[in-house]
Parts: sequence; structure tokens; C-alpha cells
Amino acid sequence: MAEATTDTPKPAEKPRLISEADVTKYKTAGDIVNDVMKKLIELCVEGAKIIDLCIEGDKFIEEGTGGVYNKAVKGVKMSKGLAFPTSISVNNTVAHFSPLASDPLSSQVLAKGDVVKVHIGAHIDGFAAISAETIVVGASEQEPVTGRKADVIKAAWHAAEIAMRLVKVGNKNFTVTDAVAKTAAAWDCKPVEGMLSCQQSQNVIDGKKRIILNPNETQKRDTESITFAEDEVYGIDILISSGEDGKARIEDSRTTIYQKDSSVTYQLKMKNSRAVFSEVQKKAGAFPFNVRALEDEKRARLGLQEAVQHGLIKPYEVVYTPANTFVAAFHFTIALVPAGPLLLTHPPVWYKPGLVKAEKELEDDELKGLLSKSLRESKKNKKKAKEAEGNAADDA
Repeated sequence: MAEATTDTPKPAEKPRLISEADVTKYKTAGDIVNDVMKKLIELCVEGAKIIDLCIEGDKFIEEGTGGVYNKAVKGVKMSKGLAFPTSISVNNTVAHFSPLASDPLSSQVLAKGDVVKVHIGAHIDGFAAISAETIVVGASEQEPVTGRKADVIKAAWHAAEIAMRLVKVGNKNFTVTDAVAKTAAAWDCKPVEGMLSCQQSQNVIDGKKRIILNPNETQKRDTESITFAEDEVYGIDILISSGEDGKARIEDSRTTIYQKDSSVTYQLKMKNSRAVFSEVQKKAGAFPFNVRALEDEKRARLGLQEAVQHGLIKPYEVVYTPANTFVAAFHFTIALVPAGPLLLTHPPVWYKPGLVKAEKELEDDELKGLLSKSLRESKKNKKKAKEAEGNAADDA
């Protein structure tokens, strides 16, 4: 009598936290951001007004997102647009500089040799791709960037590349914090104190899992140690200063970028505040916005005061490192999908080793080894590593 054969049931597939359709939306947003970054960098020339660049960048993002995913699903149009308003921060300005026409600094123009951080973001259906990179106005391979400007850009670029390889399943946030600091030190630079990189999900760019740069004792104590897990998405913001300690402070720039804090509930008392808050919800949803996008700037400024005071809306303050220092930034968005880390934004448009000539180079063998690895291990390499582990166990 023949034996009955039993098919062993296949293990149930683990449910995914992000679907392939979500990843496609992230990547489409990343493609739009890359196209806009190319256009903006071309416009970052000597004499260009920063306010014009910011207005143009936002317009480009709206046009790019307006051209995709236009089919209504069950009669509902998909939300799309800015995930981070264009900001153009120069030299020792750390980030978030995007002036209004009424601001005293609105007449600022780019000068030759300025170290310029361009920061932009787009979202499709709440899935955001945010990117930032650093350029130097007027630099070329014939006239490359040198001195402290070259040091800080090299340090930031290498730190971003190393962070990219460390944000992977099973690693911890403070491993990234320490590696970024160690990389910056190779060029006698420091990460900007307290700057955060956050987990992202649909309609969230400031999730609870975070990486902090150069924390002081209080910040270190208050930042939870976390482990990166499969199907998580992160926006990694690498900001490096040529200053001694990486400390930054608020100066005389007016805040123009704000964001609704979805975790806070409060009933606004003033009629104008409620009207402005309602406009913010309608126009920006969960994402940061520039006051420029609201209908009446004066009314918006007044209305935002009460919302900010009670934590319903949070400001993205413009901070500065000391005069005669420079800050360089690179921001990328990355997904930890089952096949390995997946970059959702594109590599920097402007940066090339031939444009930035620093006297120092990275000497640390461990960090150099990390840099030599590709972002995602090939199946062949994974198999070799497993075989090597097996052989080592046999020999033990």
C-alpha cells in the first residue's frame, strides 16, 4: 500500500508594513524632487534672489506633483504637493531660510563662493521624499572649492554616505550618531548639535523613532535608543558645521515655516486663529508649510501666534552657527524593504570629488570599509558570508 504523501504547508507570508504601491509613490515623489533640484541648482547663480528661488522651487514641486496620479479613486482625489517648502540657507545659516517679501532679509542675493543648502520635499498621497544638498556658487573643476568650505562639504557628503549604509535592519540609532561624529572629525568639523532625523510613514515626516546628531548631555538622555526594523522609512538629515562645537542659535531671521502637530489637541479661542488653523489643515494637511502659502500674510502671522503658543503648530526656526563658519547639509529618504535598503531620493546633483578639493581625507579603516560597500548586498555576497559563517562554526 502506497504511503500517503503530505504536502508541507508553506509558511504564511509576513504582512508588509508598506506595500509596493506605497514604495512607488515614494519613488515618484523622489523623481519629482530630483528634477526640481536640478532646475534649482541651475538657478543658484551669483546675483539670484533667495526669495525668488524659494518661490520658484515650490512652484516646480506643485507642477511636478500636479502631473501625476490624477485619477480619482472612488471619487476621491489623491492629495499631493509640497512635503517641505523650498528653503535656501547660506553659509552659517543651518536650515529653514525661506523669507517672505515683507521680511527684512528678503532682499538677500547669492554671492560667488556662497555655501548654499537647497532643501525641498514632495509627497504623493502622503508618502514624502525629502532631499537636501549643498553647492558652492560659481565653483567649477577649474576653480574648485578649497579651505574650510571644502572640509565641511567633504565631511557632510562622507557622513551622509556612511549614515546611508548604517540605517539598516538591526542597527541602532546611536551607531549612526557616533559614526557621523567620527566622520566629521576627519575634517575637523562637528555635526550641528541636536539636529534630528526621523522615521516617516504616510502623512508623517517626524515619527517617534529618531536619530540625533551631536547631542548634549540632556538631549542624549532624552533620546530613546531604537533599532531599525524592516519596512520602515527614514528621512536622514546630515548637517555638519566647520565650527568648533557645532552649536547653533536663533538670530534675527523671522520663522516662516511651520507644521501642524497632530499629537496635540487644543480648542483655539480666537476666531482668526481658528480660521488660519483651518486654512493650514486644508492647504498643507500634516506637512510643513510656508506662511507665504496662506491667503493673508498679516492675518496668518497673528492667527499662528495662539496655535504656536499652545503647541498645535510647531515652528521650524532659522538657526545659525557662529559668523565665519560654514554649514553643509545632505538629506536623503531611505526605505528598509525586505530586499535591503532602498534609496527613495536620488544621489546629489551637484557634488563631485573634482569640485571639492580638501587637504584632508578619511583615514579610518572601519569607515572606509563601510564606504566601499554597496548600499544593498548582492545575493552572491550574502551567500558567501553565510558559507563563511558555516565554515567558521565547523572549525570551532
